[in-house]
Amino acid sequence: MGSYLSEQELARLAPAEEAAFQSPVPTQMITNCEFNPLPQTEQQRKVEGRLKDIADTAGRKLGLDRRGFLRTGCGMAAAFVAMNDVYGPLFKIDAAEAAEPDAAAARSAGLSKQFIFDDQLHFVRDDYSYEGLLGLGHWAAENWNPAMKKEAVGMTLERYKFANFLREIYFDSDTKIGLLSGAPFDDPSKWLLSNDQIKQAADTVNRVAGSRRLLYHSLITPKQPGWMDEVDRVIADVHPTSWKGYTIGDPLAVKTTRYPWRLDDETLMYPFYEKAVRAGITNICIHKGLMPRDYETSTPNVWHYATVEDLPKAAKDWPQINFIIYHSALRPFLEDTQAELDEFERTGYIRWVSDLAAIPDKHGVKNVYAEIGTSFAVSAVSNPRFCAAFLGTLVKGVGYDHILWGTDSVWYGSPQWQIEAFRRLEIPEDMQKKHGFAPLGAADGQVKGAILGYNGARLYALDLRAAADQLPYDGIAQRKAAYLDQGEGRSNTAYGYVVPA
Repeated sequence: MGSYLSEQELARLAPAEEAAFQSPVPTQMITNCEFNPLPQTEQQRKVEGRLKDIADTAGRKLGLDRRGFLRTGCGMAAAFVAMNDVYGPLFKIDAAEAAEPDAAAARSAGLSKQFIFDDQLHFVRDDYSYEGLLGLGHWAAENWNPAMKKEAVGMTLERYKFANFLREIYFDSDTKIGLLSGAPFDDPSKWLLSNDQIKQAADTVNRVAGSRRLLYHSLITPKQPGWMDEVDRVIADVHPTSWKGYTIGDPLAVKTTRYPWRLDDETLMYPFYEKAVRAGITNICIHKGLMPRDYETSTPNVWHYATVEDLPKAAKDWPQINFIIYHSALRPFLEDTQAELDEFERTGYIRWVSDLAAIPDKHGVKNVYAEIGTSFAVSAVSNPRFCAAFLGTLVKGVGYDHILWGTDSVWYGSPQWQIEAFRRLEIPEDMQKKHGFAPLGAADGQVKGAILGYNGARLYALDLRAAADQLPYDGIAQRKAAYLDQGEGRSNTAYGYVVPA
């Protein structure tokens, strides 16, 4: 398949569902083919072993086998107990939640109404036939969610399609409203959804709901033939909520892509910005970061397009536009997570993320936003202390009111484990003192509440009063209630590739 990774790199990976252990929080790094996953670390093996012990002991008392226990709220809590046992107390967790269903249920019920807006979601059209996309699924379970092998949705393209998307996002998580995204490959036949299909999908979800549950991008493809004609058509006919683009060109063929571009290219991009502003569609989401491990040698003419060096001038020249940087430009771990953490502890710098965080103060702009999809997911399960540093850097730099929640689901299965990890994670006190980081605070406190939902609501002009009145009773809520009444429990499946043991 086309991807950031070579055929040799892909050959060393395996489908996520082939891992035997089904964990509510992944115990290995999983990739969506946009970066190299690392093998399971010794610490992750310890987390997995500790979680198995807790599940066997606590499950026995509840009359559940390991798999059944891990699909419960207690199982989710047990994962964070295990992670704290190995990594230190980074996640706020009451041990009672891992043993007492009433305690787990009480916490879950107390947060279930929290407003969560996920600004990066994916699925593919029903007639999608590019089997190479299964690379996204085959790269998952071995690294950080090894629960896919025995789940109901097998390793077919069905796992990426609408019915499973609806279940994973709205039924198996606390997500209230989402933003449907896509990816503009150089080969149009491999697009996950066309711009028209993205709109149709959002319209379908909203029609089922009877409320506004799904917003949608339209994709831009600078330099590709006829791309500005498509912009004109989209403005006239599609009326997107926002725009999505990849400055590195084709996200699954970055080593051979023909169309990389820069945000600050006045000849290429500024006429587009004029059209966007005139149309009132001023949120532009840009994929940055997530390059392969050998990016400097494998993509010598392209990798710099994935940095944020082109952002300051564009943001300063176009204050009317919100530049939302997907993945917060994290150029993921080159060798191992501990090396990246050690570099941060020594220098206070995270490559490309710190560059993004410095832009508002250094260049005097207020229209730069950081979205944390995939970057949070990968770091939370591979090195939660590094994840804390990542979040602390962003909050200190761009401000907590300029960080958006995204999960890159459905590639990674239900986003509930990511939601729980974010709700529970705290920046260690020693890191706060050394680097001047503010605490993240309570799960439903000001900082986390803003990031999980309110910042996105502000940018996308969502009517929260109407949402509060409609969402608890709409068609999605009714279908979710019926689904939960069936009592099957949350799926622990993720869809991607991992390094096999």
